[in-house]
Amino acid sequence: MHPPRALLSGLIATVTACGLAVSSSTAADQGHTRTREVMEAMVEQDSAPGVLAQVEDGAGAWVGSTGTADRTTGRPRLAHDRFRIGSLTKPFVATVLLQLESEGKLRLDDPVRRWLPDLRLGEHDRAGGGAGRAVTLRQLLGHTSGIPDYTADPVLHRNYFSPRFLAHRRSSHTPEKLVERSLSRPSLFRPGSRWSYSNTNYLLAGMVIERATGHSYASEIERRVLHPLKLRDTSLPGTSARIPGQHGKEYSTLFAPGAHSPVRDVTSLNPSLAGASGEMISSGRDLVRFVRALVTGRLLPSRQLAEMQTTRRADSTDRYGLGLTERTLPCGVTVWGHEGTIHGSLTAAFSTPDGTHTAAFNVNGDWSGGIDDLVEAEYCN
Repeated sequence: MHPPRALLSGLIATVTACGLAVSSSTAADQGHTRTREVMEAMVEQDSAPGVLAQVEDGAGAWVGSTGTADRTTGRPRLAHDRFRIGSLTKPFVATVLLQLESEGKLRLDDPVRRWLPDLRLGEHDRAGGGAGRAVTLRQLLGHTSGIPDYTADPVLHRNYFSPRFLAHRRSSHTPEKLVERSLSRPSLFRPGSRWSYSNTNYLLAGMVIERATGHSYASEIERRVLHPLKLRDTSLPGTSARIPGQHGKEYSTLFAPGAHSPVRDVTSLNPSLAGASGEMISSGRDLVRFVRALVTGRLLPSRQLAEMQTTRRADSTDRYGLGLTERTLPCGVTVWGHEGTIHGSLTAAFSTPDGTHTAAFNVNGDWSGGIDDLVEAEYCN
């Protein structure tokens, strides 16, 4: 789940780094020296609590950790720590929907209303002609639906992207109620005509999976992705506020402006606010395995993978397909993957198209802006 981008700009908190330990699974950081330097800078200059990296390439596996997993005890971040991955949930959801298409259970160009006929989709459409009613499954996955992002709803924004979050952090939400907040507002544009990131799209995609299979999207992700790939660190917590297994703490400034905003421990939170748009928990090891399997065709037939990798421009560096980002770095290298933001956690996982160089990064604080620099440092070193 991504909060509005404006909330993430210029947020630097004063956090004391409890030690600066860098560890590696190999005797040296050969090939990853620049990555480690950026990790250290994020802790020293951006006051990130800790940064964790997991990389697999031609030289083998490398794990780097910087800073602390727990500001109270000073415990370092560890290779198998689990963390919330936010919008990196989206490629998992998109994979399941595309698998269902390959099985003939639905079509990407099906109108959303075919599967969710009770939705009031398009009734407040200012684009004219009830265009919102024509939104397709493809447009949900590709963020071209024009449906507003529910996280921009004024009430949710006030209660969850401000210090009020602390009073609401364990509240439960249903996707139907969250979607309702978006659909009560006019469409942003005629479906398919533009691109705009909206978490609502993936709440709807999760609801379609449930309608098409008779099972929750969580159980379908577990059956179709987690179990075949043996992603034992990865889970969909639903309404549970805890992170299972080995993990550190996750910290947030609660999106308050200013250089000296208080930092809060937000490890415990009910992720149903994110749902299918960003509820998942994983580890660096599991994310590397998942992204590599996805881009190399282990999870999707070639036709569906080609659909997923059919992109349109999202911003100056990225193109977006169906739940998958194509990023061309300044050095000319192209990588595929996704990023994720949720309270207390920033995550990115990317791979070269052939899967020979795959990397996952996590910061256990949500105000540092250097995660894109980590991706660039790793692939452009």
